[in-house]
Formats: sequence, C-alpha cells, structure tokens
Amino acid sequence: MKFRAICAFLLVVCPASLRADELEKSRLDNWHQWRGPQATGVAPNGDPPVKWDAKTNLKWKTALPGRGSSTPIIWGDNVFVLSAIDTGRQAEAKDIPAPDPKFVGDKKTKAPTNYFQFVVLCLDRQTGKVRWQQTTAEKVPHEGHHETHSYAAFSPITDGKFLYVLFGSRGVYCYDFAGKLHWQRDLGRMETRYGWGEGCAPALHRDTLLVNWDHEGHSFIVALDTRTGVVRWKVDRDEVSSWATPLVVEHAGKAQVVVNGTKRVRGYDVATGKVLWECGGQTVNAIPSPVVSDGLAICMSGYRGSAARAIPLDSTGDVTEKPAWRHDRGTPYVPSPLLLGGRLYFTQGNTQLLTCLDAKTGKVIYDRERLPGLTSLYASPAAARDRIYLCGRDGTVLVIKAGDKVEVLANHSLGEGIDASPAIVGKQLFLRGEKHLFCIAGE
Repeated sequence: MKFRAICAFLLVVCPASLRADELEKSRLDNWHQWRGPQATGVAPNGDPPVKWDAKTNLKWKTALPGRGSSTPIIWGDNVFVLSAIDTGRQAEAKDIPAPDPKFVGDKKTKAPTNYFQFVVLCLDRQTGKVRWQQTTAEKVPHEGHHETHSYAAFSPITDGKFLYVLFGSRGVYCYDFAGKLHWQRDLGRMETRYGWGEGCAPALHRDTLLVNWDHEGHSFIVALDTRTGVVRWKVDRDEVSSWATPLVVEHAGKAQVVVNGTKRVRGYDVATGKVLWECGGQTVNAIPSPVVSDGLAICMSGYRGSAARAIPLDSTGDVTEKPAWRHDRGTPYVPSPLLLGGRLYFTQGNTQLLTCLDAKTGKVIYDRERLPGLTSLYASPAAARDRIYLCGRDGTVLVIKAGDKVEVLANHSLGEGIDASPAIVGKQLFLRGEKHLFCIAGE
C-alpha cells in the first residue's frame, strides 16, 4: 500500500512540477508581459543585433491600424499588439457618454464624438503578417487623452495559453491564441487627472489576473480568476491617478503584488489583497513600474520632483521613514527603470540624462550622463546580454554598453516616432513606431 501511495503521489505531483518548470523556461524565452519575462526590461536569453539599416537585419515591417503606444508581447510564433482606431464615424447621441459633473472642471482634454474600435492583433513572428484581428469594443470614449498619449497604452499579458487584454474603461478581455473570446468583464469608468488618458498593464500570477485602477474617482486593485473573469477580491486604494503597472513577486513563500502610487507604494498579498507594507515619498503622477532585486522592491517617480525608494519585501506596516535606501535626484517621469546585472539604469524625467545605481545599496555608479543623439524619451529601456537599447520619441534608437560609463555602440533612426518600449526575444528586437511594427533580427 505504501508503494502504491508513493507511486500515486509521484504521478500527481511530478507532472505539475514539470509543467511549472517548463512554463518558467518558456517565459525566459519569450516576452509575455510588459517589461519582459522577469519584469526588469531584460531578455535573459536575448541576443538581437547591435546594428541594422533598411537593407541589413530588418526582418520585416508591418503597418498597424489606428494608434497605440503599448509594447507588443511575444509568445512562440505569436506577436500580440493593441491599437485604437478612430472610425471617423459620428456617434449617435445615445452612444455619447454624458460627462460626470464631479470631473468636468478638471478636464484639459476634449472627449471625442466619434466611434473608436479597440482592437487586438496577432501577427506571425517570422513574417509580420496579421494572423487575426479582433475588435474588443466599438465605443465613444468618455474623455480625451494627452496629445502624446493614446487610447491603447495597455500592454497585454499571456500565460502561454490565453491572452489577457485590458482596455481600461472599455473592459478586460480573455482570448485564446486563435482569437476566440472566452470572457470579458467591465470594471467601470475611469476618470483620469486632467483627462490625460488611461494606461496601466495588468499583472499575472498563476491563475490570478491583477488590475490596478487608480484614478480621480473610486480607486481600487482587483484580482480576477483567469479562467472565468470572476472577481476573487477587490481592495480600495486611497490613491489618485497613476499609470504604474503592478509587479508580482514571490518572496519567503508568499506571492505579493507591488503597486507604485502617488501617495504610497504598497505590497499586497496576492491571495487575499491584504496590505503587507506601505511606503510614502513618491511624486505626483506615479508612472514607472517597480522592479525587485535582492529582496528589495524599488519604486521611482519623477514629475515635479525626484524619488526612488528601496523597500525590503519582508517589511510590515508603514516603512516610510526606514527604506533600505533612497535616492532623490534624476529619477524618471514616464520611462521605467532597467534592472541589469544588479544595476539600475534610468533617465531623468523624460530626458537624455542617464543614471546608474547599485540596486542593492543605492550607491551611485554614474550620475546623469548625457546620452548622445537622444532628446526626449517615453519608452523604457530594454536590454540583452551587456547591451541596452534606448528609444527616443523622434525615432532615434541608441545602443549602449552596460557598465561603469556610457559607451555608445550604435545610433539608428527608425524613420518614425517611438513611444512604445522595445521587446526582445532571441535574436529579434521588436520596435513599435507611430505607424509600423518593426522586427530587427540577426542571423
């Protein structure tokens, strides 16, 4: 009986363990979420070209419909990208959302009166050809967006089997890789600061999808069952508009989701939504996503001030006065930091001034070094091996070597603006421009 019990145990447990190991390996070979397989901006198994031009290493270039600034994600031979298409068709009166009186005075943008299609596209990774395109919704947005923003600023996420798409006020959607819709959920209407627009990618932990909903109304974070879209828990947040994507990390046997915010950075228990710790000190308009290194959650913000805080993941309660380290100059506004080889790389605001810190101690390695050829950046840096790829809003792509100083390896012009962050898989570099998705690939 004991032998049979052991065999039964092995039959049940081992396949699941193998699947978990295989899934983790697959993630390292893909780019399944915003900021890559480890949410650091790094492709651990990536090795894309350093140099390219119109005749060399440009594998394909595909025109994208509409407008969007979200980074594509890649799994296997599938490239998934979101876009919002202005149909130009005037809406019927019944379909134009009435403004909320509480927010009218705060808006600096004008809501459109046209129908927009909110679409997800699947492209063939090898050829760039569109495999399928699905319209999640066709609606009139209730508010406008900043002139440099878009209605498709949310990167999708996948567990390798299903694709999870967030379009904010237009809802959450789950598709399979053939483009079939499995479920959708409406989370309500978001009212952003000054009507600047929405844009915060979801996070994923096993069978739980996590969506942060910080805005000028009732803010919250919610956990959804990935199989059904049913709400597992929902926790109120004392926050205003922010655009930082949550980060899921496992520490000391417990999964927690770290969420940046204007008022507080908080760590939540993924299973229950309970706040484990919190830390004040960020600036308004928190946009950069957190990273984790050596048991430290590192959060930054850089609008009308500078703030970086490193919080131990085993913290409890309010740790505002006792972070592991802090840094208060040269932090990013829109771009998220890059974590590579135990070092943090980030730009000051949206400028071309780059800082490098030791992630464990916060010690400055170099401070606000000028990146030649770049001016303004929205895209977050990405890296593979010892190479860092930085994209300017004018379409300049700068490649530098990671290390103790700024060493330029290459400087390119894409020919159109770039706000979306790069994605790297294997020998391929994916760049989303204003009008096209480019695949740069080596042999």
